[in-house]
Amino acid sequence: MNSNFVNSAIGTLSTWPAYGAGQSIIQKHKPCAESNIRSPRSENASAVSKPRYLEKLESYLRRELQALDSAKIISQELRLQPYRDVFDFFMEDFKTYKPLLCAIKNEYEVTLAHQRERIRSLEPLKAMLVSVSEQCDKRIQEIYEKEKYEVKTLKMEKDNLLKMIDNLKDEKISLQAQVSKLQEEMEDVYLKYRNECDARKLLISDINELKHQQEDLRQSQDHKEQGEDPVTLAIALRMAHSDLAKTQVELNTLKADYGDVVPRRDFEKQEKTLAVCVEKAKLLQKDLSQLQREHKSLLQINQQVVQERDYLSKDLEDLQRSTSPGPLWEKCVDIFPEIFQRWSKLSDGKTSGQLVDVLLTELGKRILKDKDFFPGMGTGDNVPIHLRHEGPVKNLKLSLREMYSIIKNIWKEKFAADQQKGRQLSLSEFLITYLQKKFGEASVEWSYTLHETCRIQLMNEQIHSFYKVLMAEIDEDLYYAWFHGHKQFLKELTTADSANVGSLTQEQFRLLLQKVYPSKSSDEIQELLVTADSQLKPEDDNIHYKSLFQEDEEGNASPFIVILRNQFSAERKQYLKQLKDKLGDNYVKPEELKAAFLSVDPVIDDKTLDRYLSRAFQVTKEQLDVAKPLTLKQIFHNLDAVNIRKTGPAAQM
Repeated sequence: MNSNFVNSAIGTLSTWPAYGAGQSIIQKHKPCAESNIRSPRSENASAVSKPRYLEKLESYLRRELQALDSAKIISQELRLQPYRDVFDFFMEDFKTYKPLLCAIKNEYEVTLAHQRERIRSLEPLKAMLVSVSEQCDKRIQEIYEKEKYEVKTLKMEKDNLLKMIDNLKDEKISLQAQVSKLQEEMEDVYLKYRNECDARKLLISDINELKHQQEDLRQSQDHKEQGEDPVTLAIALRMAHSDLAKTQVELNTLKADYGDVVPRRDFEKQEKTLAVCVEKAKLLQKDLSQLQREHKSLLQINQQVVQERDYLSKDLEDLQRSTSPGPLWEKCVDIFPEIFQRWSKLSDGKTSGQLVDVLLTELGKRILKDKDFFPGMGTGDNVPIHLRHEGPVKNLKLSLREMYSIIKNIWKEKFAADQQKGRQLSLSEFLITYLQKKFGEASVEWSYTLHETCRIQLMNEQIHSFYKVLMAEIDEDLYYAWFHGHKQFLKELTTADSANVGSLTQEQFRLLLQKVYPSKSSDEIQELLVTADSQLKPEDDNIHYKSLFQEDEEGNASPFIVILRNQFSAERKQYLKQLKDKLGDNYVKPEELKAAFLSVDPVIDDKTLDRYLSRAFQVTKEQLDVAKPLTLKQIFHNLDAVNIRKTGPAAQM
């Protein structure tokens, strides 16, 4: 090693580079260095040459880089390798600093590896971006071609319309010429007719005059026979003829001038009659327009009713083919005579489907009561987390009261845990943690007992719904909305009860119902009021609201809460039915379902709409644009597990 280096085992480095003679160097002391350790050449430093070891390293580095450049290798990884080698040589010779330098090198290597992994993970995204960009360019080109074709079509249509307008203008000019010619011909015909009419009148006048002359001649002959003076008679006859001619001329003039004229009295009478008829015609025209609009609306309604009738007829035929006559539930009494009274109470007012649930629940309870151990389901990935266990598990045989109590505590603890963590935990995962914390080694027994007992309790909605959430059949949000949606209403009632007497007037109760449930119709509000009134004491007009929200020890709700839940279920079913009516195809795309949501519920916000669409197609919000179409049945199966409800107000009846 060059004489400018001190033995690396001692831990002191060469002072190169040194500055020229007469220049001093102000040494920077490291915080961890001892004050008494100084370089032997820190004082009076003089200009010296580079250490030989440094020159060797630089010479080696230059040769390697020149070799890479001559081979035209431009890979950054290969260019980095000579630097790694030089750094390794440096570490090997300076053993005192080798651990620190090795740690620095390792950290850089880890960082480079991490960056390579990130680059490698981003390569598919880059390819996807290129693919999406190509698709977008292709779609833009298609839209441009389509618009270009439409513009061309519209221009051709415009030219055709302009030609049609020119033809119509020429036709109008031709028709005007024909009208002018016909008017002239009509004037000529009218003159001929008038001349002929006047000639006819003159001819009639001449005929009448000849008749009078004949009459006068006959009278003169009679007078001659009677001995009258012929001269006097002739003079009288001439005067009579002259007066007759004047009278005939005046009569002809009056007939010609006033032949088509009617009396003013008749004209005014006809004018009044015309005004009345015009007014009646306007009213009749208005009534006709109204009747036409109503007829059109009735035709549309009739078409909808016919479609609905056809749809219902098809459903009826399907049901008639798929259903069989209702079972004779009275046979259950013959099979289980010892539970006749209990069966009569449970089956009162139940439908066939509900009676099946009652029967399954009773049979399940008896089977579960006789079972001392549950078989373990194993530890496979297809087994729910809370049931992963090998070997038999003891049946704790819990009562409904104990079940409801532990379920209430589970929900309470889970809600607090979700608030603390700021996110919603899986019920199955939380159940394991909760049971292990509370029961220790017996947590598996509690987990299996809870699972099996909740599974068979088909008639207890709260307990069976806990099982559905546990098995991810419905969302936890839907469970809260179903069984705890009334808590906001109870909070409002308590706030309005400033005197803390536990009761409110019926008007206060109604106003709070409309405030908390603005989407409910007037009929639904009235149904809730009637149900609340039915639970009042006869001598009290105020509503004791606290009694409306009470539940028994098994989780069965009061009639008021049952009505609220039934209305909630009816609203969801109506909302889903309206969506289904908007979607007629067997396969549905995300944009089609989005259009149906906006058509049924125009005021829905974008966040809620994206959540519904993501759950319907089982994808994230970012994947909706590339989501595959699903069948209508699969779409509504997915939506049935979501807390879906209409945002806008319900139609008032």
